[in-house]
Amino acid sequence: MGRMTGRSCIVTGAAQGIGRAIGEALLDEGADVCFADINGTLATKVAEANQSRASDHGGRVTWAEVDVTNRQHVREMIAKTVEAFGKLDVKFNNAGVNRPMNFLDVTEDNWHFIMNVNGLGCLIGMQEAAKQMIAQGTGGKIVNTASIASRQGFDNVAPYCASKWGVVALVQSGARDLAKHDITVTGFAPGVVATEMWEQVDQDLMQIGAADRPGQAMEEFSATILRGRVARPEDITGTTTFLASKDSDYMTGQIVMIDGGMTLV
Repeated sequence: MGRMTGRSCIVTGAAQGIGRAIGEALLDEGADVCFADINGTLATKVAEANQSRASDHGGRVTWAEVDVTNRQHVREMIAKTVEAFGKLDVKFNNAGVNRPMNFLDVTEDNWHFIMNVNGLGCLIGMQEAAKQMIAQGTGGKIVNTASIASRQGFDNVAPYCASKWGVVALVQSGARDLAKHDITVTGFAPGVVATEMWEQVDQDLMQIGAADRPGQAMEEFSATILRGRVARPEDITGTTTFLASKDSDYMTGQIVMIDGGMTLV
């Protein structure tokens, strides 16, 4: 039996990158996992690709198409998960977006797009997961994805930084309010991770003149990483599985940095 055997989990933003890796690592520990994403087609493919993985470790898998800024979508995702697995034990609010713009060029549209997904989407996900867990009466765990950008501001991703500082505030606020229901709230903060999202950010940074060539931004960021390289998604999942498991039952209101020593706080 794995550390997550018998535990029902939802991971948003799970069609690729860190989210997919989180879900697959949970399956490896015996969990039941709903892979949720705004790209329903890709979420379906990921869930189907992990059917045998789930069976091999005694878990089950499902998927959901969800816009995390739409409360009704979030409720339907949770209802689908509970229908499939009987309950909800762990909710990962991982869905996130970024759209770099130089500080003086940031627009209202850019601000609202990023803050709605990364901030409001996180809040709605926490609220609706907590309501389900409270109704069950068995407690639960909520885990939010923060970022190295939740610890310092960067000049060409100001709204993203603000949104991830907001995630830290939501972790602390949620932890204080939900402790009486035996619900813990934690988060983790990756640094530079080699994912599809970073590839898009790399292109965006060139378009706004913040980088001259492909890969330049990642090279410059990685130069300050004490571990000497950028992260891979699997570098993150040891921590995320810990936060989802009983091993972290006495932890709440905390953010775990997983950035290879890029930021020491």
